[in-house]
Amino acid sequence: PGLPHFSDFTEMMRALGYPRLISMENFHTPNFMLVSEVLLWLVKRYEPQSDIPGDVETEQDRVFFIKAVAQFMATKAHIKLNTKKLYQADGYAVKELLKVTSVLYGAMNTQGGERADLPEEDSSKFKFDLGSKIADLKAARQLASEITSKGAVLYDLLGKEVELREARTESIARPLEINEAEKVMKIAINSVLEEVQKTKDMLNNVALDEANLEAKIEKRKLELERSQKRLQTLQSVRPAFMDEYEKIEEQLQKQYSTYLEKFRNLTYMEQLLDDHRRAEQEMFEEAANMLRLIQNRLKEEEQHLLKSGSNDDSDIEIQEEEGSDSEGDLQIARHRISTDALLQGRVGARIMGSMQGGDTEED
Repeated sequence: PGLPHFSDFTEMMRALGYPRLISMENFHTPNFMLVSEVLLWLVKRYEPQSDIPGDVETEQDRVFFIKAVAQFMATKAHIKLNTKKLYQADGYAVKELLKVTSVLYGAMNTQGGERADLPEEDSSKFKFDLGSKIADLKAARQLASEITSKGAVLYDLLGKEVELREARTESIARPLEINEAEKVMKIAINSVLEEVQKTKDMLNNVALDEANLEAKIEKRKLELERSQKRLQTLQSVRPAFMDEYEKIEEQLQKQYSTYLEKFRNLTYMEQLLDDHRRAEQEMFEEAANMLRLIQNRLKEEEQHLLKSGSNDDSDIEIQEEEGSDSEGDLQIARHRISTDALLQGRVGARIMGSMQGGDTEED
C-alpha cells in the first residue's frame, strides 16, 4: 500500500539516471540477471563505497547476493526487503525494487524542489548523490559513540584522582632509604646471576647432548656399513640347496602339465559316456514304442477277423467253412504265436558287451 504502480518503475529508473531502458515485459518471466543488475546499481547509487560482490553465476552466489543487498538496505536505509520475492525475479520482485526506487526518487524530487529557482542549465547538471551524505552520517555516528565511551572512561579516572593524588604525594614525600634500595638491587642482581648460571648450564648440557648424539650417529653409521657389506656377501653367495630347488620346481611344472592333460581327457571321456548313455536310452524308448504299436495293430486285426467271421448266416456256408474256419483258426493261432514270440524276443533282448574292442576282428 502506498507504493507507485508498476508502470512508474521504468519512469523512476529513467529519472534516477539508469543507463538502460527497462520494460515491464522483461519481468513476465524470471530474469535474475536484470534484477541483480538493478539492485547493484541502486546500492551503488545509495552508497558508492559499498563492497557487495556482483557475482551471480551459481545458485549459492545468487543467494549470498540477495542476502547481502537485503542486509545493506535494512541497516543503511531502514528498508525491509522480501528476499524470496527478490529471488523470484519476476513481477513480485518489481514490488520490492519499488521500495528502494521510491525512496531515492522522493529524495531527488525534494532536492530538486529546493533548487527549483536555479537556471535550467544548472538543474540539468544536478546529480543526486546520497551516498556521500550517508558516509558522513556513518562517520558522525561512529565518532559520537567513541566520544561517549572515552568520556565515560575519563570521568571514572577523574573520580579516582583524589585517592591517587594522596598516594602520589605520600610516595614523593617519603625519603629514599639507601639500605632498602641496596637490598633490592642485590636481590635483583642475584636473580639475574642465577638466570645467567642456568643459561650457562643449559648451554653446557646442549654441548654434551650434541657430543652424545654425534657419537651415536657414528656408531649407527658403522653398523649400517657392516650390514651393507653382509648383505652384499649374502647376495653374491649361491645357496647350496638352490640347484635341487630348481630341479624340483621343473618336475613340479611337468607334473602339473600332465595333471592338466589327464583332467581334460577325463572330462572329455565323461562327456562322451553321458552322450552314449543318452543315445541308448533314446533307442530303447523308440523300440518300446514300436513294439507297442505292433501289438495294437495285431489286436485290431484279430478283432476285425472275429467280427467278419460272425456275420455268416447260411448253414451251407457254415458247413463248408467249418473246415476253412478250422484252417483259419489254425493260421491265426500260428500268426499270434509267432508274433508273441517275436515280441518276447525283442522285449527280453539285451545288448551285451563293453566299450572296449576285442583282440581280434571276429571279436
